[in-house]
Amino acid sequence: MSIAGFIRLATYTAKAASGRRTPRHSNGLYSFRMSAPPTIATETPRPARRGRLRDFWHRVSEGRALDDLWSQFAADARHSYGFYEKDVDWETVEKLPAWRRPFHIARQFFWALMMKLSPARRVLLLVALALFVLSSLRVQLSTDIVLDAKFELLSAALLLLLLSLELADKVIMKRDLEIAREIQTWLVPSMPPDVPGGDIAFATRPQNSVAGDYYDAFYPTVGSAQGGKLLLIVADVAGKSVPAALLMATMQASLRTIAGEDAPLVDLVARLNRYASAYSLDGRRFTTAILAQYDPGSGRLEYVNAGHNPPVLRRADGSLEKLEAGGLPLGIESTAVYESAAVELRSGDAVIFYTDGVVEAFNSAGQEFGNPRWFETVRSLPQGSAQHSLEYLMWQLDVFVGATRQSDDITCLVFRCK
Repeated sequence: MSIAGFIRLATYTAKAASGRRTPRHSNGLYSFRMSAPPTIATETPRPARRGRLRDFWHRVSEGRALDDLWSQFAADARHSYGFYEKDVDWETVEKLPAWRRPFHIARQFFWALMMKLSPARRVLLLVALALFVLSSLRVQLSTDIVLDAKFELLSAALLLLLLSLELADKVIMKRDLEIAREIQTWLVPSMPPDVPGGDIAFATRPQNSVAGDYYDAFYPTVGSAQGGKLLLIVADVAGKSVPAALLMATMQASLRTIAGEDAPLVDLVARLNRYASAYSLDGRRFTTAILAQYDPGSGRLEYVNAGHNPPVLRRADGSLEKLEAGGLPLGIESTAVYESAAVELRSGDAVIFYTDGVVEAFNSAGQEFGNPRWFETVRSLPQGSAQHSLEYLMWQLDVFVGATRQSDDITCLVFRCK
């Protein structure tokens, strides 16, 4: 084989292995110099690396700005501090000398953290901390012999293992809660019903994945949307998360069953109370609720307030009325007697139903939104649809609380008379 043939064969082999076709010269030979230009090899990886770093950061931060990430971290830190400080005996801390208090608080926080772990994971955490402390030891055995323990890597590996175990538990629980949340959304309306001469909007924000708040708006009798009475309800089960959500589900089922029998509003509430009393653990799992029936033909709204935050009736002229008539919360006393009251709604009037999570919402300084601020917000409600009114109320609440994580569910329902 000639030298030119050998060069041609070697170049073709290199081209086939690399998967890139190199430019031809007029003599038919492949040029080694042109097949792998050094400028391409040194310049293309740089923007690719920058792009990969941007993609990595976007995936980790979900595109959030640094200020937003810091606000979220601060809110989570305050929430975690509040969770662990419940186990601190602050009365004992106040009795200690000032110099001993930080050590006592740190010890109680440590035990609060430890007791949240399983026994095996407590041992794993103690071993990791012990190895970390031993890593700082340096013993001089002789002039030429020094014992220097290096357990940082092992300690970090154990802590990472512990973190992965806790994270796995959280992910599994979060997945189950998301399924429960999805089921819970089936129990409340996704769209408001059509109301002749009226307009409805509602919103809820669970403190956790599932909530103990309940809202509903429906016609109890099938096919009565053109002449029957509309039933409105907002309720709040004592407690939070899964236990409250389970009781909320049972209340929704019982309400739908009883309401379908076309019972008077007072009788409906009394029967709900007897049912709730049978499952309230001697009144410890009570439920506050406001139930109302709206007659589109007459504009009359009859209601019973079972120990709930009184809805606010905002008249078209800006005056406010509280709907307070009723009785005890559901589930406290099975023989409780309830009374009803009624108001006549006119064009431009709005009724605001809400749970205590609204007025008890707090900001980063620990200040509550409070009833006076809430009533003033309702008084300044602009004219418009129920959805527009709801967005205005929730916006005012958001401005006040900022990024502070709340400790209770927040639910609001707005009914406007056209």
